[in-house]
Amino acid sequence: MSENRPPAPRGGPPTVAEVLALPVLAGGGPRVVVGADRVDRPVRWVHVTELTDPASFLKGGELVLTTGMPLPEDPAGVRRYVDELADVGAAALVIELVRRYHRPPHALVAACRARGLPLVTLAEDVNFLEVTQVVHALILGGQADAMRRTQRVHEAFTALTLRGAGPGDVVRAAAEMSGRTVVLENLVHRALVCGPSDSTAGAALTGWERRSRTTPATDRAALSGPEGWLVAPVEYRGEGWGRVAMLPEAGRAFGPEDVTVLERTAMALTIARLTDATPWERTAHRTALRDLSERRHRSPADARARAAALGLPVEESRFVAVLADLPGEEDAQAAEARLAEELSASGARALVGLLSPGRLGVLLALRPEPPWREAVERLSRGLLEAAPGATVSAGCPAPDLDGVARSFGEAARVAEATEPGGPTPPGRSFHERSDVGLRRLLFALRDDTRVQEYAERQLGRLLDHDARHGTDLLATLRGYLDAAGNKTVAARSAGLSRETVYQRLRTIERLLGRDLESGEQRTELHVALQALDVLRGR
Repeated sequence: MSENRPPAPRGGPPTVAEVLALPVLAGGGPRVVVGADRVDRPVRWVHVTELTDPASFLKGGELVLTTGMPLPEDPAGVRRYVDELADVGAAALVIELVRRYHRPPHALVAACRARGLPLVTLAEDVNFLEVTQVVHALILGGQADAMRRTQRVHEAFTALTLRGAGPGDVVRAAAEMSGRTVVLENLVHRALVCGPSDSTAGAALTGWERRSRTTPATDRAALSGPEGWLVAPVEYRGEGWGRVAMLPEAGRAFGPEDVTVLERTAMALTIARLTDATPWERTAHRTALRDLSERRHRSPADARARAAALGLPVEESRFVAVLADLPGEEDAQAAEARLAEELSASGARALVGLLSPGRLGVLLALRPEPPWREAVERLSRGLLEAAPGATVSAGCPAPDLDGVARSFGEAARVAEATEPGGPTPPGRSFHERSDVGLRRLLFALRDDTRVQEYAERQLGRLLDHDARHGTDLLATLRGYLDAAGNKTVAARSAGLSRETVYQRLRTIERLLGRDLESGEQRTELHVALQALDVLRGR
């Protein structure tokens, strides 16, 4: 067996230990004299022989049964007999201690120990023909089951390919079929998709780049690296694009079915890469950003491992969430591609991805010292160059990845309170929480029926009067409130006499049943006017 060829899995050919435990052999009192640590070898056939050179009839993996009658007398002949069995790859030698021998010959024990060939003795007479029938039926039945399982694997991956499944679907299917953790990475060792089995993704991806770089590339499905990963290459247009890795589990060796699953996984991914217009790095960033913003990780450690596996520095960093709302989906996709390329070229560490058709999300990983607004300003200007119609909003910095969801939530609330293309403070191209005043708060709540009801309750009768009589008392009230209750300033601003303004204000008080000399009531009316402007789209 070559070094890179995985041993058989459970469910494949029975092992030497499993065959010895069968009633047909257990009745003979089997005892492992040599090679007790090698009885996990698979038994691919049973061979009964009374020849002095049985190896010429073997192909490897056979359990050799003998009464000991043909065993050479001289130690050199015994060593030659054992050497031939070991060279051909026999699974074990079973000798019956009934006819010729009553204890295993010393020369035979020494030769088997020297070559690492398991030697088993039988204290009682055993029907070798019955042994072959039982074991062969077991082997053939297992082969039939393995063929059926292999067929199901091929059918499952064919169905995935025909329906255009993406990398996430393919990797998850591989993880479910194998019951193992499966990871897709690109050429720079960024783990883009992880399909965890029993272990969490955090445990599988911790220190991913370092571990992956110690695992040499292979040109086919094979074991590789100090951890014993089963890996297979993934290509794109005939060139290497990355690879898919199946991670080992303690006490469970890889087998032919695992190799089949991984080979079909790599093939399905190669085909999917040809047909998918979106780079998988972008897909991975989008998924990671959505998971972080919505807290869809099992634990903080899981989030850190996933982000680090994508190249984001998670130690001694603080994080700022930035959202860019764009007019159309195509604009957002173009801005996503351009911004990701520019950030990568500048060496900035960030995740960039679409969170929804018209919203682009960015997570900046910053060092603790520099002012975060400078970094966000540079990012914002780059966004506006890529998409001039964008509205950029930022959340406050988070000290760790666990606080990223809050930063995204704050950025989203700022975006909701900002009219598309709305002005930003001098010297700044993005919006943040401190910009959200009364008008922006009402803008964010404009679809709430309580805001609509409040504006109508406060100003409805005045609006009805203006509509019926062709007056513009609402403008007079607005000028008066903008002048902070100063009638002289309100009259001058409106180009009216003070007497006219006084008369109109008395009419307004009568219609609304309010006292305009009350600061509290003026505030209530001012809020209602702001709400009315927002509802009217002003």
